[in-house]
Amino acid sequence: MPIFTRPNFVKLAVVGLTVIPLSGCTFFSELGAVRIFKDANVNYQRALYTEAIELYEEVIAVIDSSPEDSELAQNLTPAYFYIANSYDSIYKPGGQDAENVHNLDEAIRYYEMAVEEIPDAGLKLLSMQYLVAAFGPDKANDPTRSEPVLRAMILDDPENPDNYFRLAQLYEEAGLFDDAESIYRSVQTFRGRDPVVYLQLAGFYNRAGEFDQTISALEERAQIEPDNPEAYYTISTFYWEKAFRDFRVTVDEKREYVAAGVEAADRALALNDRYVDALIYKNILLRMQANDTEDLDEQEALIAEADALRAMAERLQEESNSVAGD
Repeated sequence: MPIFTRPNFVKLAVVGLTVIPLSGCTFFSELGAVRIFKDANVNYQRALYTEAIELYEEVIAVIDSSPEDSELAQNLTPAYFYIANSYDSIYKPGGQDAENVHNLDEAIRYYEMAVEEIPDAGLKLLSMQYLVAAFGPDKANDPTRSEPVLRAMILDDPENPDNYFRLAQLYEEAGLFDDAESIYRSVQTFRGRDPVVYLQLAGFYNRAGEFDQTISALEERAQIEPDNPEAYYTISTFYWEKAFRDFRVTVDEKREYVAAGVEAADRALALNDRYVDALIYKNILLRMQANDTEDLDEQEALIAEADALRAMAERLQEESNSVAGD
Protein backbone atom coordinates (compact mmCIF):
# COMPACT_ATOMS: atom_id res chain seq x y z
CA MET A 1 0.00 0.00 0.00
CA PRO A 2 1.53 3.37 -0.96
CA ILE A 3 2.29 5.78 1.86
CA PHE A 4 1.73 9.48 1.25
CA THR A 5 4.65 11.53 2.46
CA ARG A 6 3.97 15.05 3.68
CA PRO A 7 5.29 16.70 0.48
CA ASN A 8 3.05 14.51 -1.66
CA PHE A 9 0.04 15.30 0.53
CA VAL A 10 0.70 19.03 0.26
CA LYS A 11 1.02 18.69 -3.48
CA LEU A 12 -2.37 16.98 -3.69
CA ALA A 13 -3.93 19.63 -1.48
CA VAL A 14 -2.64 22.35 -3.75
CA VAL A 15 -4.09 20.57 -6.78
CA GLY A 16 -7.39 20.27 -4.95
CA LEU A 17 -7.43 23.96 -4.17
CA THR A 18 -6.86 24.83 -7.79
CA VAL A 19 -9.99 22.83 -8.70
CA ILE A 20 -12.31 24.43 -6.13
CA PRO A 21 -12.64 27.81 -7.95
CA LEU A 22 -13.94 25.92 -11.01
CA SER A 23 -16.72 23.98 -9.28
CA GLY A 24 -16.64 24.76 -5.57
CA CYS A 25 -18.44 28.10 -5.78
CA THR A 26 -21.35 26.49 -7.56
CA PHE A 27 -21.42 23.63 -5.07
CA PHE A 28 -21.50 25.92 -2.03
CA SER A 29 -24.06 28.13 -3.74
CA GLU A 30 -26.30 25.09 -4.21
CA LEU A 31 -25.82 24.09 -0.58
CA GLY A 32 -26.97 27.55 0.44
CA ALA A 33 -29.95 27.23 -1.89
CA VAL A 34 -30.95 24.01 -0.10
CA ARG A 35 -31.24 25.95 3.17
CA ILE A 36 -33.16 28.76 1.46
CA PHE A 37 -35.48 26.20 -0.13
CA LYS A 38 -36.31 24.77 3.29
CA ASP A 39 -37.09 28.25 4.63
CA ALA A 40 -39.26 28.96 1.57
CA ASN A 41 -41.19 25.75 2.17
CA VAL A 42 -41.88 26.78 5.77
CA ASN A 43 -43.38 30.06 4.54
CA TYR A 44 -45.37 28.21 1.88
CA GLN A 45 -46.83 25.84 4.48
CA ARG A 46 -47.79 28.81 6.62
CA ALA A 47 -49.50 30.45 3.61
CA LEU A 48 -46.97 33.30 3.68
CA TYR A 49 -46.85 33.23 -0.08
CA THR A 50 -45.21 36.60 -0.74
CA GLU A 51 -42.32 35.74 1.57
CA ALA A 52 -42.08 32.27 0.04
CA ILE A 53 -41.90 33.72 -3.47
CA GLU A 54 -38.91 35.89 -2.57
CA LEU A 55 -37.00 32.87 -1.28
CA TYR A 56 -38.02 30.57 -4.15
CA GLU A 57 -36.71 33.21 -6.57
CA GLU A 58 -33.29 32.98 -4.91
CA VAL A 59 -33.37 29.19 -5.25
CA ILE A 60 -34.32 29.40 -8.92
CA ALA A 61 -31.50 31.84 -9.57
CA VAL A 62 -29.08 29.23 -8.26
CA ILE A 63 -30.68 26.50 -10.38
CA ASP A 64 -30.35 28.68 -13.48
CA SER A 65 -26.65 29.25 -12.82
CA SER A 66 -25.86 25.59 -12.08
CA PRO A 67 -24.61 23.03 -14.62
CA GLU A 68 -27.37 21.04 -16.32
CA ASP A 69 -26.04 17.78 -14.92
CA SER A 70 -25.98 19.03 -11.32
CA GLU A 71 -27.89 16.50 -9.22
CA LEU A 72 -28.20 18.93 -6.34
CA ALA A 73 -29.77 21.56 -8.59
CA GLN A 74 -32.22 19.00 -9.97
CA ASN A 75 -33.30 18.24 -6.41
CA LEU A 76 -34.21 21.92 -6.07
CA THR A 77 -36.42 22.03 -9.19
CA PRO A 78 -39.66 21.55 -7.19
CA ALA A 79 -39.19 25.25 -6.42
CA TYR A 80 -40.68 25.95 -9.86
CA PHE A 81 -43.95 24.36 -8.83
CA TYR A 82 -44.08 25.94 -5.40
CA ILE A 83 -43.38 29.45 -6.62
CA ALA A 84 -46.03 28.97 -9.30
CA ASN A 85 -48.54 27.76 -6.74
CA SER A 86 -47.65 30.65 -4.43
CA TYR A 87 -48.47 33.15 -7.17
CA ASP A 88 -51.59 31.13 -7.97
CA SER A 89 -52.67 31.22 -4.33
CA ILE A 90 -52.49 35.00 -4.04
CA TYR A 91 -54.30 35.51 -7.35
CA LYS A 92 -57.90 36.68 -6.90
CA PRO A 93 -60.26 35.34 -9.60
CA GLY A 94 -61.96 38.13 -11.52
CA GLY A 95 -59.60 40.86 -10.42
CA GLN A 96 -58.26 42.86 -13.37
CA ASP A 97 -55.79 45.15 -11.61
CA ALA A 98 -52.23 44.99 -12.89
CA GLU A 99 -50.78 43.26 -9.83
CA ASN A 100 -53.44 40.54 -9.86
CA VAL A 101 -52.96 39.89 -13.57
CA HIS A 102 -49.21 39.77 -12.99
CA ASN A 103 -49.67 37.13 -10.28
CA LEU A 104 -51.59 34.87 -12.66
CA ASP A 105 -49.10 35.43 -15.47
CA GLU A 106 -46.25 34.50 -13.16
CA ALA A 107 -48.12 31.42 -11.92
CA ILE A 108 -48.58 30.25 -15.50
CA ARG A 109 -44.97 31.01 -16.42
CA TYR A 110 -43.59 29.03 -13.51
CA TYR A 111 -46.04 26.14 -13.98
CA GLU A 112 -44.78 25.90 -17.56
CA MET A 113 -41.19 25.92 -16.32
CA ALA A 114 -42.08 23.26 -13.75
CA VAL A 115 -43.40 21.02 -16.51
CA GLU A 116 -40.16 21.48 -18.43
CA GLU A 117 -37.65 21.30 -15.58
CA ILE A 118 -38.96 18.99 -12.84
CA PRO A 119 -37.78 15.39 -13.35
CA ASP A 120 -40.19 13.92 -10.77
CA ALA A 121 -43.13 12.48 -12.74
CA GLY A 122 -45.69 13.03 -9.98
CA LEU A 123 -44.87 16.68 -9.41
CA LYS A 124 -44.63 17.27 -13.16
CA LEU A 125 -48.16 15.87 -13.57
CA LEU A 126 -49.41 18.04 -10.71
CA SER A 127 -47.87 21.07 -12.42
CA MET A 128 -49.71 20.23 -15.63
CA GLN A 129 -52.99 19.84 -13.77
CA TYR A 130 -52.61 23.22 -12.10
CA LEU A 131 -51.57 24.73 -15.42
CA VAL A 132 -54.78 23.51 -17.05
CA ALA A 133 -56.74 25.02 -14.15
CA ALA A 134 -54.87 28.31 -14.58
CA PHE A 135 -56.07 28.45 -18.19
CA GLY A 136 -59.65 27.75 -17.04
CA PRO A 137 -62.68 30.03 -17.36
CA ASP A 138 -62.36 31.46 -13.83
CA LYS A 139 -58.73 32.46 -14.42
CA ALA A 140 -56.95 33.09 -17.73
CA ASN A 141 -59.90 31.71 -19.73
CA ASP A 142 -57.63 30.53 -22.53
CA PRO A 143 -58.76 27.06 -23.69
CA THR A 144 -56.42 27.15 -26.68
CA ARG A 145 -53.50 26.89 -24.26
CA SER A 146 -55.19 24.18 -22.16
CA GLU A 147 -55.66 21.84 -25.10
CA PRO A 148 -51.97 21.05 -25.80
CA VAL A 149 -51.30 20.54 -22.09
CA LEU A 150 -54.17 18.06 -21.80
CA ARG A 151 -53.00 16.22 -24.90
CA ALA A 152 -49.51 16.00 -23.39
CA MET A 153 -51.03 14.58 -20.21
CA ILE A 154 -52.85 11.96 -22.27
CA LEU A 155 -49.62 10.99 -24.01
CA ASP A 156 -47.86 10.68 -20.65
CA ASP A 157 -50.67 8.59 -19.15
CA PRO A 158 -52.84 7.16 -21.96
CA GLU A 159 -54.75 4.83 -19.61
CA ASN A 160 -56.05 7.61 -17.36
CA PRO A 161 -59.63 8.51 -18.40
CA ASP A 162 -59.71 11.71 -16.33
CA ASN A 163 -57.47 13.55 -18.79
CA TYR A 164 -59.73 12.54 -21.68
CA PHE A 165 -62.79 13.77 -19.77
CA ARG A 166 -61.12 17.14 -19.14
CA LEU A 167 -60.24 17.48 -22.82
CA ALA A 168 -63.79 16.51 -23.85
CA GLN A 169 -65.21 19.09 -21.45
CA LEU A 170 -62.88 21.70 -22.95
CA TYR A 171 -64.20 20.94 -26.43
CA GLU A 172 -67.76 20.96 -25.16
CA GLU A 173 -67.34 24.39 -23.57
CA ALA A 174 -65.94 25.63 -26.88
CA GLY A 175 -69.02 24.33 -28.71
CA LEU A 176 -67.05 21.56 -30.46
CA PHE A 177 -69.60 18.85 -29.68
CA ASP A 178 -68.44 16.37 -32.33
CA ASP A 179 -64.88 16.55 -31.04
CA ALA A 180 -66.07 16.19 -27.45
CA GLU A 181 -68.18 13.16 -28.32
CA SER A 182 -65.24 11.60 -30.15
CA ILE A 183 -63.06 11.97 -27.06
CA TYR A 184 -65.70 10.44 -24.78
CA ARG A 185 -66.18 7.53 -27.18
CA SER A 186 -62.43 6.98 -27.49
CA VAL A 187 -62.28 6.17 -23.78
CA GLN A 188 -64.54 3.19 -24.46
CA THR A 189 -61.77 1.58 -26.47
CA PHE A 190 -59.78 0.91 -23.29
CA ARG A 191 -62.35 1.41 -20.49
CA GLY A 192 -65.42 -0.17 -22.06
CA ARG A 193 -66.39 -1.92 -18.82
CA ASP A 194 -66.08 1.17 -16.64
CA PRO A 195 -69.52 2.51 -15.59
CA VAL A 196 -68.05 5.99 -15.07
CA VAL A 197 -67.39 6.27 -18.81
CA TYR A 198 -71.10 5.87 -19.57
CA LEU A 199 -72.14 8.25 -16.81
CA GLN A 200 -69.80 10.87 -18.27
CA LEU A 201 -71.17 10.20 -21.74
CA ALA A 202 -74.76 10.41 -20.49
CA GLY A 203 -74.04 13.74 -18.82
CA PHE A 204 -72.54 15.07 -22.05
CA TYR A 205 -75.54 14.01 -24.14
CA ASN A 206 -77.95 15.39 -21.56
CA ARG A 207 -76.25 18.80 -21.61
CA ALA A 208 -76.35 18.70 -25.41
CA GLY A 209 -80.11 18.06 -25.34
CA GLU A 210 -79.78 14.56 -26.82
CA PHE A 211 -82.16 12.72 -24.51
CA ASP A 212 -82.40 9.44 -26.43
CA GLN A 213 -78.62 9.13 -26.47
CA THR A 214 -78.52 10.05 -22.79
CA ILE A 215 -80.79 7.14 -21.94
CA SER A 216 -78.87 4.86 -24.29
CA ALA A 217 -75.63 5.60 -22.44
CA LEU A 218 -77.32 5.00 -19.07
CA GLU A 219 -78.74 1.70 -20.29
CA GLU A 220 -75.28 0.66 -21.50
CA ARG A 221 -74.04 1.41 -18.00
CA ALA A 222 -76.85 -0.73 -16.52
CA GLN A 223 -75.88 -3.63 -18.80
CA ILE A 224 -72.38 -3.49 -17.33
CA GLU A 225 -73.81 -3.47 -13.78
CA PRO A 226 -77.00 -5.55 -14.01
CA ASP A 227 -76.98 -6.21 -10.26
CA ASN A 228 -76.55 -2.58 -9.25
CA PRO A 229 -79.91 -0.99 -8.35
CA GLU A 230 -78.38 2.49 -8.52
CA ALA A 231 -77.88 2.09 -12.26
CA TYR A 232 -81.64 1.66 -12.81
CA TYR A 233 -82.54 4.28 -10.22
CA THR A 234 -80.40 6.80 -12.12
CA ILE A 235 -82.33 6.03 -15.31
CA SER A 236 -85.61 6.68 -13.49
CA THR A 237 -84.38 10.11 -12.31
CA PHE A 238 -83.52 11.15 -15.88
CA TYR A 239 -86.98 10.11 -17.09
CA TRP A 240 -88.60 12.05 -14.26
CA GLU A 241 -86.52 15.16 -14.99
CA LYS A 242 -87.40 15.02 -18.69
CA ALA A 243 -91.11 14.59 -18.01
CA PHE A 244 -91.30 17.16 -15.22
CA ARG A 245 -88.92 19.91 -16.37
CA ASP A 246 -88.98 19.87 -20.16
CA PHE A 247 -92.11 21.77 -21.17
CA ARG A 248 -91.42 21.11 -24.85
CA VAL A 249 -92.42 17.45 -24.63
CA THR A 250 -95.87 16.44 -25.85
CA VAL A 251 -98.51 14.88 -23.62
CA ASP A 252 -97.89 11.46 -25.15
CA GLU A 253 -94.11 11.79 -24.73
CA LYS A 254 -94.58 12.80 -21.11
CA ARG A 255 -96.71 9.72 -20.44
CA GLU A 256 -94.10 7.55 -22.13
CA TYR A 257 -91.28 9.01 -20.05
CA VAL A 258 -93.19 8.67 -16.78
CA ALA A 259 -94.03 5.04 -17.53
CA ALA A 260 -90.40 4.32 -18.43
CA GLY A 261 -89.31 5.99 -15.21
CA VAL A 262 -91.65 3.76 -13.17
CA GLU A 263 -90.28 0.70 -14.95
CA ALA A 264 -86.70 1.71 -14.21
CA ALA A 265 -87.55 2.32 -10.54
CA ASP A 266 -89.21 -1.11 -10.41
CA ARG A 267 -86.01 -2.71 -11.70
CA ALA A 268 -84.03 -0.96 -8.99
CA LEU A 269 -86.48 -2.08 -6.31
CA ALA A 270 -86.45 -5.64 -7.63
CA LEU A 271 -82.76 -5.69 -6.76
CA ASN A 272 -83.21 -3.85 -3.44
CA ASP A 273 -86.71 -3.35 -2.10
CA ARG A 274 -85.36 -1.12 0.69
CA TYR A 275 -83.77 1.38 -1.71
CA VAL A 276 -85.16 4.61 -0.27
CA ASP A 277 -84.36 6.89 -3.21
CA ALA A 278 -85.97 4.50 -5.68
CA LEU A 279 -89.07 4.31 -3.46
CA ILE A 280 -89.29 8.10 -3.37
CA TYR A 281 -88.94 8.52 -7.13
CA LYS A 282 -91.45 5.79 -7.93
CA ASN A 283 -93.85 7.51 -5.51
CA ILE A 284 -93.40 10.81 -7.40
CA LEU A 285 -93.77 9.18 -10.82
CA LEU A 286 -96.94 7.37 -9.77
CA ARG A 287 -98.47 10.67 -8.63
CA MET A 288 -97.63 12.12 -12.04
CA GLN A 289 -99.47 9.20 -13.63
CA ALA A 290 -102.41 9.76 -11.31
CA ASN A 291 -102.62 13.44 -12.28
CA ASP A 292 -102.66 12.43 -15.93
CA THR A 293 -105.56 9.97 -15.78
CA GLU A 294 -109.28 10.75 -15.80
CA ASP A 295 -110.21 7.29 -14.54
CA LEU A 296 -110.99 7.90 -10.86
CA ASP A 297 -110.51 4.27 -9.83
CA GLU A 298 -107.12 4.12 -11.52
CA GLN A 299 -106.21 7.48 -10.01
CA GLU A 300 -107.08 6.31 -6.49
CA ALA A 301 -105.11 3.10 -6.96
CA LEU A 302 -102.04 4.98 -8.14
CA ILE A 303 -102.22 7.46 -5.26
CA ALA A 304 -102.70 4.63 -2.74
CA GLU A 305 -99.62 2.84 -4.11
CA ALA A 306 -97.68 6.09 -4.04
CA ASP A 307 -98.72 6.71 -0.42
CA ALA A 308 -97.58 3.23 0.57
CA LEU A 309 -94.19 3.77 -1.09
CA ARG A 310 -93.76 7.14 0.61
CA ALA A 311 -94.67 5.68 3.99
CA MET A 312 -92.19 2.85 3.51
CA ALA A 313 -89.46 5.30 2.49
CA GLU A 314 -90.12 7.43 5.58
CA ARG A 315 -90.03 4.36 7.83
CA LEU A 316 -86.72 3.19 6.36
CA GLN A 317 -85.27 6.68 6.76
CA GLU A 318 -86.36 6.77 10.42
CA GLU A 319 -84.76 3.36 10.99
CA SER A 320 -81.55 4.54 9.35
CA ASN A 321 -81.48 7.73 11.45
CA SER A 322 -82.13 5.71 14.60
CA VAL A 323 -79.24 3.36 13.88
CA ALA A 324 -76.94 6.30 13.06
CA GLY A 325 -77.88 7.99 16.34
CA ASP A 326 -77.04 4.96 18.50
